[in-house]
Amino acid sequence: MSKKKVDEQIEDALDLEKTEEPQDLVHNGDSAGGVPILPTSTKEEMQLARDYNQVRKNLKEIIDIGNTAIDGILTVADETEAPRAYEVAAQMIKTVSEVNKDLLEMHNKMKQIKKEDGGQKAQNITNNSLFVGSTKELQKLLKRQKQDLIELELEEKEKFEYEIIDAEVEEIDVEEN
Repeated sequence: MSKKKVDEQIEDALDLEKTEEPQDLVHNGDSAGGVPILPTSTKEEMQLARDYNQVRKNLKEIIDIGNTAIDGILTVADETEAPRAYEVAAQMIKTVSEVNKDLLEMHNKMKQIKKEDGGQKAQNITNNSLFVGSTKELQKLLKRQKQDLIELELEEKEKFEYEIIDAEVEEIDVEEN
């Protein structure tokens, strides 16, 4: 008999349906328990993170292999003292240093992308206001705001009543007696 998790044993004992693994929930605080919102991550963000990790891993592997190759080439160059061996070693050192620069540039680009994404998300910030006072004061405030809104609507309506949008003028012959 295999060992079961406590949850599975309880489900079996009570003849309950199998439950899925619980997901992390984030509450927005609308009510006492809040409304569950699953953590969101766009498909583009997931692809970007996956690609970033893959490229980073590849560049680090190239750097490690390059360093090993440089050690071997320098050993050969020391033993043979051939100018071509030193030329190859110099070229390999240059290549590894370029890959290191590429790795740093990739980090900077990723920071810039995250910074741009953060700027876009900042536009969606909602500031909630809290009224501190009695219900009577709140009612007065709301009544005043409602009256101000009605007055603005009336002003806008009057403003457009007197505007002529499209008109044609016809000449009328008036005969004098």
